[in-house]
Amino acid sequence: MAEIKLATEVRTEFGKGAARRIRRADKVPAVVYGHGAEPVHVTLPGHEVLLALRTANVLIGLEIDGKDALVIPKAVQRHPLKGTIEHVDLLTVKRGEKVQVEIAVQAEGDLAPGANLLEFVQNTLLVEAEATHIPESVTVSVAGLDAGDSIVAKDIALPKGATLAGDEDAIVIQVVAAQAEEPAADEAAEGETEGAEA
Repeated sequence: MAEIKLATEVRTEFGKGAARRIRRADKVPAVVYGHGAEPVHVTLPGHEVLLALRTANVLIGLEIDGKDALVIPKAVQRHPLKGTIEHVDLLTVKRGEKVQVEIAVQAEGDLAPGANLLEFVQNTLLVEAEATHIPESVTVSVAGLDAGDSIVAKDIALPKGATLAGDEDAIVIQVVAAQAEEPAADEAAEGETEGAEA
């Protein structure tokens, strides 16, 4: 995974007022923590952060007080209506270090013939991977699955270097029978009444 460099400023002002001023300047308040060090509060460039976070588990390079730091996003707070980024928690990582992250699960292939529905019980898998080689997602084949079939976490082939860190028996995807919609009894009765009046 490519590393994205972001400009960083250490911040000394805290609270809602300070956070609002930071956001008005098109910047994002963030906190960097990990490896037993004291958390460091920083500001990041708003637009660049928005672009960077389009990639899941993106690897970000920062310079904090003249020292290089490698981080991954652990929690992102967004505005409930605007969708803008309000705050980011960043976890410090080291090259070669294993970290636990959630990766997206995607499905491919056609289900068995018939009106069946694919249901994601969980959209992500918790995996352990080397910090600089975190997979973005995992793809699962659902070809030929029928109603009642399911795929559990341990059945999913993970990318090289990644191992399952969550419950191996957890259902990730299941196929359910589609419910055929029948016309409501009231509507049918109305149709008969209208026909009688005509």
